[in-house]
Amino acid sequence: MFNPGFYQDDDPMSGMFPPGMMGRAGGMPPRRFDEYYRCYPVAMLPGPERENVNHGGKVIMPPSALDKLTRLHITYPMLFELINGNKDTMTHAGVLEFIAEEGKIYLPYWMLETLSLEPGDLLQIKSTDLPSGQFVKLQAQSTSFLDISDPKAVLENAFRNFSCLTVGDVFTFAYNDSVYSMKVLETKPGIAAKGAISVLETDLEVDFAPPVGYEEPKRVSGTSTPRSMTGGLPAGGTLHSTGTMSKAINYASIAPTSSTAADGAKAVSSNFLLGGQKLNARKGSKAPTPKASTPVAGASTNPPPTTIRRTNGPQPLRLPPGKLFFGYEVKPVRKTGEQKEKVEDESKPKFQGQGQTLRGGLKRKGGEPDAVEKIEKGKEAEKKDPGAGGGQKLGGRTLRDAPK
Repeated sequence: MFNPGFYQDDDPMSGMFPPGMMGRAGGMPPRRFDEYYRCYPVAMLPGPERENVNHGGKVIMPPSALDKLTRLHITYPMLFELINGNKDTMTHAGVLEFIAEEGKIYLPYWMLETLSLEPGDLLQIKSTDLPSGQFVKLQAQSTSFLDISDPKAVLENAFRNFSCLTVGDVFTFAYNDSVYSMKVLETKPGIAAKGAISVLETDLEVDFAPPVGYEEPKRVSGTSTPRSMTGGLPAGGTLHSTGTMSKAINYASIAPTSSTAADGAKAVSSNFLLGGQKLNARKGSKAPTPKASTPVAGASTNPPPTTIRRTNGPQPLRLPPGKLFFGYEVKPVRKTGEQKEKVEDESKPKFQGQGQTLRGGLKRKGGEPDAVEKIEKGKEAEKKDPGAGGGQKLGGRTLRDAPK
């Protein structure tokens, strides 16, 4: 199965080490690892399910392969060419573990599809060296990849299960219970077979092509986009004297009533623009008689048409360029009932009721003195005429009635 002298004349690993390290018994160069195994998908591996292996770029080999790689002095990173001679397909992969049964190798399912293999087919495995990748261009195989908010972080996590990438491969990775397919379109440097690169311990620049089935959104040109004006028209579009905004929103049907609008309409227009005539005009009036007009060549004798102006509503909007209209000023109108109540309140007297003096007595109508004033007047009369007042005796008669 293995030919020891296969790489005697053309060994791809020759020249990579000094001659002293390559020396062997008989002077033969070191050999590459080259074996054939029966391939199976990772899902058939005994033990618990390992989803990260199924969506990665590493294979599981038997323990005998590790022993042979050690004797060949092939150290980390161990990278391999996977070749299907029947279909002439090839890809590259790393190794994860050496726990498979003897004569078997377990591959991710996407790798079986890339190599056009069926479970149990014979697969050739060769050791190889790949350059560190610098750039890779990927293309998602469905537009669902656009739903991922941070594709860079997701791919960085997915590449932890990969050791190398090959141009033309369509690998898969899992994220949020979904499986996404990604195709490798381009790699740099592309010096290895099929542009394969190593993604271990390197700074890799990633670019994305539009996903399969993605269509660019069509841009609809708006009617309000300014046009380049030529021929004397101002920049920004054609001016409309009647107001295009008012027509677009049908402002005439929704315009609020306003006193300022009515005042403005009266100031602008008038129903009495022409001279009037009296109904009781007399025959001897000195009004001038209109003279007949003589026709002139090239001039029309018809009077110019009269312009009808509206006075029962808002005037047409004539907005200068760059200005917007947000409606007239609205003033609240007082109702008729509120005006009557205000007039009645003003007609009522402000103060009602009888006044009071500081002495506590009430003022009487007609200027009649009260009891307090009578007492005070009596005291003043006694002071002026002490004998005017009649005294009283115990017998009940006054001193004036006593005999002299």
